[in-house]
Amino acid sequence: MKVVVVHNRYRSTSPSGEDRVVDQEQSALEAAGHQVVRFERRSDDIAALGSVRKAMVAANVVWNPGPARDLEALLTTDRPDVVHIHNVFPLLSPSVLLACQRSGVPSVVTLHNFNLVCAAGNLYREGAICRACVGRHFPAPGVAHGCYRGSSLSTIPRAVSIAAHRNLWQSAPSAYIFLSEAQRRELLPAGLPPSRSFVKPNLVQPARRRQAKAEAIVYLGRLTEEKGLRVLMDGWRRYGEATPDPRLRLVIAGTGPMESEIRDWARELSSVDLVGLLDRAACGDLVANAAAVVVPSVWPEPFGLVVAEAMAAGVPPIATAHGAFPELIADGRDGILFPPGDPGALGRVLRRIDADPGWTETLGQAAYDTYVRRFAPPGNVAELERIYRYAVLHPGSAAVNVPASRRSRSAT
Repeated sequence: MKVVVVHNRYRSTSPSGEDRVVDQEQSALEAAGHQVVRFERRSDDIAALGSVRKAMVAANVVWNPGPARDLEALLTTDRPDVVHIHNVFPLLSPSVLLACQRSGVPSVVTLHNFNLVCAAGNLYREGAICRACVGRHFPAPGVAHGCYRGSSLSTIPRAVSIAAHRNLWQSAPSAYIFLSEAQRRELLPAGLPPSRSFVKPNLVQPARRRQAKAEAIVYLGRLTEEKGLRVLMDGWRRYGEATPDPRLRLVIAGTGPMESEIRDWARELSSVDLVGLLDRAACGDLVANAAAVVVPSVWPEPFGLVVAEAMAAGVPPIATAHGAFPELIADGRDGILFPPGDPGALGRVLRRIDADPGWTETLGQAAYDTYVRRFAPPGNVAELERIYRYAVLHPGSAAVNVPASRRSRSAT
């Protein structure tokens, strides 16, 4: 197949798992013999815009006709079999859905977050899960609370986009990919057609395998409240206080709003290293030398890429028992689940790991087996191909301009 991948890349100073997913998926598709054409915008480019164009970015969040015209021209010239849309915020906008319709090319949308029902995209506000806007035509509570970047003004374009384009999101795509069943349930109020909805976890490329007798507990990700860093800090403190001669070390890699707070905390503890933002190779080395990877998120993550990446290295994940994690992890078999927001439970998990080093080795082998079965390229690409074939054979609103000969060829 020929696939056009549509994606707005995140800022390089705030790396996103979505960017990694898009890149890894492209590599796997090409390795399987498919032709992939990228149609991208980069959030880094906003900094170079003139003052007038910068001021227009907020309006373009709601509707940006420029990328739609460019995408339509590409589709007319290249005539792909399917368009795969990932992130459209902030420089692409839902206008790309209309471009696919006009070009008669079926589109598949991967939903990476909760943007269709939540202006912040994460169902989290002021230290707790929040569904105040879910099911509303206009997410007024999100505006009132300034849920995007703590600003009502910044939240308005996202809220307007949710309300203005609900029908377009419901009708234009030929297929939707949810990353977990938990995410699909949360997005039911968005009204996306169940008959065109698929649950497929993210694809993860093979990783460097775990080294024996590792003693590091690793956190990788943004240093933000919803990621559960305060739960992690409190759980680590409880582990240290209850363990006579603690042997584990905590390594925190990433950057974000809580960096100063975590740095001040880490200075008081010889068992904690804050190593900052690392490149992908360094992250891989860090995980390969870990006893476990901890994902203490207090928001209901729709997937949790770090979990699958840890499994690819044969490293067991420790994660909260909500969101997608109970679907990804078989507790006590290929990873460990603990109640969300419970530092005492996390401390107890850490004490068991400290007392029984062989436990994480056993869990890690099972975690790798889970990776091969669920997240490795061969099986994951086969699932993606099945969804593409469905979209080609059931193009829905994009059907009018698609030549029947091309539809039948692509479905084989």
